[in-house]
Amino acid sequence: MSLALDPAAQDLLFREARTANAFTDEPVTDEQVQAIYELVKFAPTAFNLNSLRIVLVRSEEARERLVPHMWDANQAKTGSAPLVAILAADNEFHEELPRLLPHFPQAKDLFYTERPVREKDAGFNAALQAAYFILGVRAAGLAAGPMTGFDFAGVQKEFLDDDHTPVMIVNIGRPGSDAAFPRSPRLAFDEVVTTV
Repeated sequence: MSLALDPAAQDLLFREARTANAFTDEPVTDEQVQAIYELVKFAPTAFNLNSLRIVLVRSEEARERLVPHMWDANQAKTGSAPLVAILAADNEFHEELPRLLPHFPQAKDLFYTERPVREKDAGFNAALQAAYFILGVRAAGLAAGPMTGFDFAGVQKEFLDDDHTPVMIVNIGRPGSDAAFPRSPRLAFDEVVTTV
């Protein structure tokens, strides 16, 4: 079965891509991160809710503040990754809707007056965008090490505010030696897909 995407690109994004646990010391540039964002910002979200916000952890001081919030197994890899991104959901995303949905300006007031509704939609759409971000990192020829093994409340307090909720932390860089664990199995097509 052929896909429109070139087999080499399929390998880069999916088949050969792995979650990296070790990185070289080659830096990840601001230009690379901007190119990643400029690509993935076009990926679909519900209602065009662009709720993802990204905090890049570059400085040693910021990294020293982040690492203690990581689970023990994640501290060394976060401490040594060339770049770390905190991906968060902006729970006040609705303020941007008049600009993002010019054809539906009433969306802000129709759907998002209640904070619990906003938080649910912000989290869902930021998670979608986080997955696209990981694919964008791979498309840039880099490796991503996405993690949810950290103290969410601690990271929020240290780097965000009450309007932003952490979704995941992603270590980014060129994979080092023995960067990935052996690939785990995946479910087969007929275990996942049902036709009705």
